[in-house]
Amino acid sequence: MDTPIPVLAERAGRLLARHKIMLVTAESCTGGGIAEAITSVAGSSVWFERGFVSYSNQAKQDMLGVSADTLGRFGAVSEEVVLEMARGAIQRSKGHISVSVSGVAGPDGGTLEKPVGTVWIGWGQKLGHAEAKLYHFSGDRQAVRQKTVTSALQGLIARLGG
Repeated sequence: MDTPIPVLAERAGRLLARHKIMLVTAESCTGGGIAEAITSVAGSSVWFERGFVSYSNQAKQDMLGVSADTLGRFGAVSEEVVLEMARGAIQRSKGHISVSVSGVAGPDGGTLEKPVGTVWIGWGQKLGHAEAKLYHFSGDRQAVRQKTVTSALQGLIARLGG
């Protein structure tokens, strides 16, 4: 059974507080769902710095500094883009660690190469290290978005040593 999102958000908050670091989010397909989960936890202002909702490619460029060339060559749903989003979120905030997401939540927008449910999640750190992971989620739009939030928080917790 999956751990509920509120439990994951609380766990992430405890770890962020323990390490005395601030989180910043850069979200596309989740539309701010990670930030919403995090800020639902009382006291989150101690460890949540800000969230970027960069749904369009233009917003990814303007808000996070994602390269137009990267978007053109790889598309918004790519490892390269979520890594640039993760790094850009750190560079444009006072955050120490970031999580970024971009995917195809559906029901439209999928292709043979990137079908509905394809999601890239990235995690970045102030010192420049960033990594990303590809997911293929099943279900409707809401299910894909919820699974993305869950996986993003689980990945954050793992990277914080939890």
